[in-house]
Amino acid sequence: MSSYFDPYDADRPLRLSCACGQDHAPHEHDAALSRDAAVHELTQRSESEDFASYSREFIEASLVKALFPQDAVRRRFLRAVGKGTALAAIGSVLPTMSLQAMAEEAAPLEKKELKIGFIPITCATPLIMAHPLGFYKKQGLDVSVVKTAGWALIRDKMINKEYDATHFLSPMPLSISMGLGSTAKPMHVATIQNTNGQAITLAMKHKDKRDPKDWKGFKFAVPFEYSMHNFLLRYYVAEHGLDPDKDIQIRVVPPPEMVANLRAGNIDGYLGPDPFNQRAVFEEVGFIHLLTKEIWEGHPCCAFGTSAEFIAQNPNTFAALYRAVLTSAAMARQAKNRELIAKVIAPKEYLNQPEAVVAQVLTGRFADGLGNVRNVPDRADFNPIPWQSMAVWMLTQMKRWGYVKGDVNYKQLAEKVFLLTEAKKHMKALGETAPEGAYPGFKVMGKAFDPAKPDAYVNSFAIKRT
Repeated sequence: MSSYFDPYDADRPLRLSCACGQDHAPHEHDAALSRDAAVHELTQRSESEDFASYSREFIEASLVKALFPQDAVRRRFLRAVGKGTALAAIGSVLPTMSLQAMAEEAAPLEKKELKIGFIPITCATPLIMAHPLGFYKKQGLDVSVVKTAGWALIRDKMINKEYDATHFLSPMPLSISMGLGSTAKPMHVATIQNTNGQAITLAMKHKDKRDPKDWKGFKFAVPFEYSMHNFLLRYYVAEHGLDPDKDIQIRVVPPPEMVANLRAGNIDGYLGPDPFNQRAVFEEVGFIHLLTKEIWEGHPCCAFGTSAEFIAQNPNTFAALYRAVLTSAAMARQAKNRELIAKVIAPKEYLNQPEAVVAQVLTGRFADGLGNVRNVPDRADFNPIPWQSMAVWMLTQMKRWGYVKGDVNYKQLAEKVFLLTEAKKHMKALGETAPEGAYPGFKVMGKAFDPAKPDAYVNSFAIKRT
């Protein structure tokens, strides 16, 4: 006899919803209990003194690291001026509150009821999990996290002020601020939501075509033109001798539709966000060709941000939001929490994905669709620092592929949009020499990127539109 329904038992009510009275089907009961237990456990961990101390230090360390990417420079500065002066000097890495206030104090909020948009992908983990774990509430905020169908809608709702803040693709605040593809409106990146966390997924029929030189004529999907996905796919195929505008087709497909398009044969592959790479493996319609961390280790993907106008009008509210999201990022960075987080964000109101798929992404223990089980703990990570050199790289790719015409003031745009500039102003006011922070170099497919020489970098490529 079924454990869910028995229409002939006079002692049991015949319910089509779960007998526990909650709003889920009977077969979802155990999963719901598991999610509730995960929320409870993570909440308990977040309220421990150990995590509270870790979170405070994480927030402060993240902000200081953003200003002083080279540790030797940080140490020299501290020895020269002392801790007290240093705190005063770097007290506005965000243009609203001091580091100490950012970490500990709660100023009166200008606005408490907020709408935050998100796309249902694991990149948004910190922003999403802050909701069921109560991190927004702890800051005095009443936040609705709103699942949104696509990135163009995210952009439009931010421009129209329907959302107060949002989950962005990292290049989007740059493109919106510049008026590329939309009305120009100044936007800011407050934190990076995730690093790595993407992959190139190919249809199963292409198992014997692992060399990108064999991809001529392939149709690929990316989630949005102004995305790391688009720029990394273009970079990857160009490094293998293919012109992304001539030798392959690149089309925009919302992430939740990528697997279905792969199954239908409408596309040959995609460079997309997780969990949809892993979902293709789960559905046995695709395999993971490579993780994007193999293209650029530690690259940004998505960001958390809002408009310049919102920050100016609601500085305390913005600081509270910042604290909530950074606290969430601190928890997400701890490997011991990843399996529980998967249980929390997998349900339909958030990612609407099988828990096993989300867990494989977050823990980095996953099947690749080629018969291998891989262990890559940093397949997805949640380093929140919005390095301005990352913004410069994105701008070089916009120029390389013709999205931006003419001269680009890379440094000005990066510092205007990626919020790491105000501290330097305060240091100068104190008579101190501001360090050259926020511009660490890095390598993409082995090629060094010097953020001080962006145009030379663009011109160094054989395949480009400029």
